[in-house]
Amino acid sequence: MAHRKAPFKHSRAGVQVNLDDQEREILVHLLGQLDELLDDGRPAGEVDPLEALVGMRGTTDETPPATPDDPALARLLPDGNRDDPEASAEYRRLTEYGLRSRKRSGARTAAGALNRPAPVVLSSEEALSLMKALTDVRLVLGERLELKTDEDAESLHQRLWAGDEAESWMATASIYEVLTAWQEHLVVAVSKKL
Repeated sequence: MAHRKAPFKHSRAGVQVNLDDQEREILVHLLGQLDELLDDGRPAGEVDPLEALVGMRGTTDETPPATPDDPALARLLPDGNRDDPEASAEYRRLTEYGLRSRKRSGARTAAGALNRPAPVVLSSEEALSLMKALTDVRLVLGERLELKTDEDAESLHQRLWAGDEAESWMATASIYEVLTAWQEHLVVAVSKKL
């Protein structure tokens, strides 16, 4: 039986991507969904140039952005202080735009790199962008799967093998498991590169 190559491997040129075309396509699709989830609907032309430069939004807005209603988005854009709503609102006002922008930019950088024709070799910047974006995708999927504790995450594999869950849960959980394995390989490859 032939052994499959690690999905990501350190090389002299960078981090070699050993995912097949379909796997890369799925990952690019997930990164696109992450980018869409982080879109606040505010047209780029409405962003004050100074705010964009320093990564802050709301310095001129009277009302800070609210905590997202979507629990998965709230995981990506957490409150700064759960015990003090006023401090949390100020934190969100000063940081949310920059955080959204950085996360979206990282997802786009990773997707662009993965869309190149094979063989794909990631630069250090692209590999770090992919690593961060994979974390964000896994946070979203984990929230959708209601993984709240380490025990929930550990029982995921057992629940998958039992096969007693709804088909949509099984599909999401399978993707979560695969992304977890890929991210572990990517971390190893990046750590060898640094």
